[in-house]
Amino acid sequence: MARPTRCRRVCAEPDCHGFAPQRMTGGETVILTVDEYEAIRLVDYEKRTHEQCAAQMEISRTTATEIYESARFKIADSLVNGKALEISGGHYRICRGDREHGCGQNCRWALQKEFSEKGEMIMRIAVPYENGQVFQHFGHTSQMKLYDVEKGQIVKEEVADTAGSGHGALAGFLSGLKVDILICGGIGGGAQEALAQAGIKLYGGVAGGADEAVNAFLTGTLNYSADVRCSHHGHEHHGHCGEDRHGCAGSGSRCGG
Repeated sequence: MARPTRCRRVCAEPDCHGFAPQRMTGGETVILTVDEYEAIRLVDYEKRTHEQCAAQMEISRTTATEIYESARFKIADSLVNGKALEISGGHYRICRGDREHGCGQNCRWALQKEFSEKGEMIMRIAVPYENGQVFQHFGHTSQMKLYDVEKGQIVKEEVADTAGSGHGALAGFLSGLKVDILICGGIGGGAQEALAQAGIKLYGGVAGGADEAVNAFLTGTLNYSADVRCSHHGHEHHGHCGEDRHGCAGSGSRCGG
């Protein structure tokens, strides 16, 4: 008796359900199943490993590779032979962001469900900001860029001055602005604890453009570190790091205690 196929977990069904060449060379249509689409999304778009793809879809590493290779061949067949591509079917279930079986911290369903349960429509994201970039030293930032997000879309952006707030005081500053999520570069343990107490979720170790980082977060492709730590000259902070705004930045080390 054949072993039953394990149901594959996907974050959401694709928004687009098919593609067609500008000039059809035949009447055939290639069917890409939803679980094959999910494997392509995770490996090729989000740059996950096959192991990470397998874990998120709740299948074996071997099965994940088989699904991925099947999907790649079907896409190639569509492109090379001018066949229409339809995304449908497959043996899968939608994640929907439940706490037990959710598919990760950036899951669109998990975020939507969390804010629905809180009775909130707007999610506010903050990023330490300087010249369009994610400022790398949380405790030294003079500005925060704020993004209001509704239904996965940015509906408002503004830049707020921190008015000299530093370290733990910034957590209170962000809490007062009703920030839900902080995306930043380097940040120390004390500041992390203060953010956790304020109920602000942290995504640290992020570099590059602030706008790009927020958009990556919203699409579930943000490259961040769950274990980000301040490395200011290899010592603990006792209030000195925040006294001179250029103390950390000049050293080239990542800091934000």
